[in-house]
Amino acid sequence: MSLRPILTWPHPGLSVVCTPVDAISPAIRTLAADMLDTMYDAPGRGLAAPQVGETLRMFVMGPGWKDGARTPMVCINPDILDRGEIHETGGEGCLSLPGVTAQVTRPTTVRMVWTDLDGLVHDETLTGFAALCAQHELDHLDGIMTLDRVDTTQRAALIADYQEAP
Repeated sequence: MSLRPILTWPHPGLSVVCTPVDAISPAIRTLAADMLDTMYDAPGRGLAAPQVGETLRMFVMGPGWKDGARTPMVCINPDILDRGEIHETGGEGCLSLPGVTAQVTRPTTVRMVWTDLDGLVHDETLTGFAALCAQHELDHLDGIMTLDRVDTTQRAALIADYQEAP
């Protein structure tokens, strides 16, 4: 397919709450293919529709591809039904905040439901990096950036580093 430009913070399109996908149309299939191509090229492990200028509730991810084979997931109208009780804090990057790594605390397990490109509904428990990646991408669909998940001191430092970067 084709690569799409990735919006970077503080683009206003990154703070919009996205609308549900009504139907799996040829345009949605093209968007998904473009998003996967863009994600792998970046190279990232997840990419949400608003990051490429589409305010739709859809993201793609391939949480393990850097460690092995590509196993892309297209998640349409995803929703987290349950979050595990164990939380971890770790470095979290974002293609829309190049060069920035925020220390974000998230549950290590989530139960998520989504529809794939074949119209099949998945209800699965994600763990480890897949759970963290899904939460990060779902945040994008709600207009939330990693900068919104940290305290004001860390946020100010991250913004300063981001603005000083070449």
